[in-house]
Amino acid sequence: MSSEVSFRTQVDIPSWPQPLQVSDRMVFLGSCFAEYIGNRFREYGLDAMVCPVGVLYNPESIRQVILQALHPSPLPLFPHAGEWHCWLTGTLLGGKDMAECRQSVEGAFLMLGQALREADHVFLTLGTNVSYRLKSNGLTVSNCHKCPQSLFDEHTLDITHCTDALRQIVETLVAENPRVHIHFTVSPYRYAKYGFHRSQLAKATLLLSADTICTERPDICTYFPAYEIVMDELRDYRFYNSDMLHPSSVAVDYIWQRITECCMSPAFREYLTDYEPIRRARMHRPTDAASPQYQAFLQKIAQQETQVRRKYHIEA
Repeated sequence: MSSEVSFRTQVDIPSWPQPLQVSDRMVFLGSCFAEYIGNRFREYGLDAMVCPVGVLYNPESIRQVILQALHPSPLPLFPHAGEWHCWLTGTLLGGKDMAECRQSVEGAFLMLGQALREADHVFLTLGTNVSYRLKSNGLTVSNCHKCPQSLFDEHTLDITHCTDALRQIVETLVAENPRVHIHFTVSPYRYAKYGFHRSQLAKATLLLSADTICTERPDICTYFPAYEIVMDELRDYRFYNSDMLHPSSVAVDYIWQRITECCMSPAFREYLTDYEPIRRARMHRPTDAASPQYQAFLQKIAQQETQVRRKYHIEA
């Protein structure tokens, strides 16, 4: 009898020695891939804060945001196109004047700081080692806010800079929250605007930096191979969106499956199964949200959710 033929390789992911528990509090920061995965946890009614100050692409920006959240300093606010923004945050935070902008941004950082101090797990998704610095003062910005390119210098962070940034992130988080576990991923998103060769060099830099930190602190730091899963297991353009750069929903679903297999406790997986009908029901979009039928539907879902949360001793 001939041996079974396999047409793909599978990334080996050892089960986590300290798997995720249903009651764990989580924070997700980093690239858009952090949003994809973090929002999946939220869909299951879990305690997950997801990119509260916007998407962050490089290790230096993540470092600055964590420091600002835990050790506040004067915010770099600025006006542009009739509104006020902050160089440390994304475009969704801001205001029509400085006071409104400050209130919005400070509120987001206050919530992030509290979440980081209470988190059981912090997930950091690294996207690229390319950063943009203000020519005026050298500040690395998290978002250019559609300002003129002439205001910025493009800068490539080398391995030393990336590793030092990640090391300071770990030291800062542990100093404020000694029980925290930190999990690194590298985003599968392909940065075509930098050229595919440069994009691969960026991923290699991030992989080496994350590996260095995980080797230094194996007690609290782990690496989840989302990038390798897309590159080596899926390895097909049908697992990308139409732009051929972002992973498709199918790819995200598959990565989520690998997370459930390797990173969660048996009770956590059981919870996901119990909660799945509720998640699917909440995705329903009614034709008339004010109708008595839909309100009764929502009440039924809320009752089901309460029962599931009580079963697993999850606070409301």
